Amino acid sequence: MCGIWALFGYEEDVPRDGAFGKIKHRGPDAWRMESEHMFHRSCLGFHRLIIVDTIYGMQPLKIHKYPHLTLLCNGEIYNCQRVEKEFGFDYETRCDVEAVMHLYAHFFEENLANGGEPASKKLKKDGESEVSFKECIGRLDGVFAFCLIDMKRKKVYLGRDAFGVRPIFRLRGGKDNSVLGVCSEAKGLVGMSSIFGDEPWSINPVKPGCYEEYNIRSDGTMKLVSDPDGCKYYRIGDVPLYKTLVPYDELSSSDIYANIRTLLTAAVKKRLMSNRRIGCFLSGGLDSSLISALLVKLAKEEGISYKVQSFSIGMGESPDIVAAREVAKHIGSEHHEVNFTEKDIADALDDVIYHLETADITTVRASVGMYLVSKYVLKNTDSTVILSGEGADEVAQGYIYFRNAPSAEDGHKESYRLLQDLYMYDVLRADRTTSAFSLELRVPFLDHQFTQYYLSLPAKLRQPKDGVEKYLLRKAFDGTGLIPDSILWRHKEAFSDGVASQKKSLFTVIQDIVESKVTDKALENACKKYPHCTPKTKESYYYRMKFEENYPGQSHWMPYFWMPKWTNVSDPSARFISHYAAKDKI
Repeated sequence: MCGIWALFGYEEDVPRDGAFGKIKHRGPDAWRMESEHMFHRSCLGFHRLIIVDTIYGMQPLKIHKYPHLTLLCNGEIYNCQRVEKEFGFDYETRCDVEAVMHLYAHFFEENLANGGEPASKKLKKDGESEVSFKECIGRLDGVFAFCLIDMKRKKVYLGRDAFGVRPIFRLRGGKDNSVLGVCSEAKGLVGMSSIFGDEPWSINPVKPGCYEEYNIRSDGTMKLVSDPDGCKYYRIGDVPLYKTLVPYDELSSSDIYANIRTLLTAAVKKRLMSNRRIGCFLSGGLDSSLISALLVKLAKEEGISYKVQSFSIGMGESPDIVAAREVAKHIGSEHHEVNFTEKDIADALDDVIYHLETADITTVRASVGMYLVSKYVLKNTDSTVILSGEGADEVAQGYIYFRNAPSAEDGHKESYRLLQDLYMYDVLRADRTTSAFSLELRVPFLDHQFTQYYLSLPAKLRQPKDGVEKYLLRKAFDGTGLIPDSILWRHKEAFSDGVASQKKSLFTVIQDIVESKVTDKALENACKKYPHCTPKTKESYYYRMKFEENYPGQSHWMPYFWMPKWTNVSDPSARFISHYAAKDKI
């Protein structure tokens, strides 16, 4: 995890250092800023968190073989060694993201040299340039957000991983949108808007599974030449272009439970790539418990010398604290319990909203606990890479409202919709709350091969069964002893109930905190002040008010409030769904 920042086509008097420094939390180990790096009116910046290759991993990355290429990349390329072997590359560093440069050069300069054929004829209809870049970026097994500059072809490419696990925003502004800004988080670009005066400008995230292509004009300004919304190189459910860690022909043709176990285990195994200590968030729910158990098991098998640390958070003896304690004892992790108070929530809330860059109700609520436990990890331990269970609810239909799906096909479509928008909600929460404290989060449930296989199974099998959400996933691990049966079949807990209590949920605590900070009159006039995603409660109004203080006029980053489907509730908490019941067992 790190922070990338770049500006192209700017005027000489643009203040840059302040904007660049706003993402230093993403990379506290080293930083570099290079002005006039390759051409007039360009500037590149990088904040580094050292995870892989402690010596040669500094960026902007340049290698001797391709001196015309420069890379800024926040990412982990899990198949970097497999790519090196498959294509016969000779890496100059041990930095995994170097694979991006070699793949780009291979598909553009070697396969297309002297009028040669594009690497993939099946995509030839899209045009030579588009084909080659799809082939390049599609060969990456990992999570990433990058800015690649090719001075030979006078190009700049922005790319993002399939689910948007790693963030990247881009600013376009000035006459003819000739200025391009790039940053891991929007906060590093928002202050730059003042340089445009009356000229138009906009800040938006690069969409997951997409790349953007820009031409570098002779005067150093930029011209977008791809689709304004980005070019799709990967659609959810597609079979990966790269050679997978588990060959498909080695999967069982009849035992889907075994395949699910095999692929999820492989997803965790490839995420052990690190020179820093690896730990895990453990809420005591199904998702984090499976990931934590697999992590501890694989760490022992791989000969990792340290004991895996696990972290849970709650208020007193909350349901999550109690359940996580049981799991930690079962798997043998070095367990840490973080207790927080109502004062901790009040003290952190504004900072949480600043780091999140959203005013979505569910996202803010769910971020408080993750923000506080991340703070604890940084201050009290040496764990830097953290595995977590994000993505399972979207892939495996884990939200309680999936029980109300009118049909299996409707559930299938909703799963896809959630995955497509994940980068604006749960993935956003997971990245910002951990990166705020210089941690790198890894999410095995969003592994390409695992998600592709799971989503390819018949829709009816992936539905909740007998009132049990994620039934297929649970059944796959039934009888293995990986985690206690009481946890494997534990009901889906509303997050606010899990970290707090049934008597007083977390969101109730927050509502009490903000009650006096928003007047009745302000809430009555909310539709006039905030016509888009209008707040309906004082809690929501407060989130929006604080968001606008930091990111004025940028509410379009949040296209809608996350809400459960197929219900008549007005609050996103699962607590209000009719068949939700917080019991010890299903």
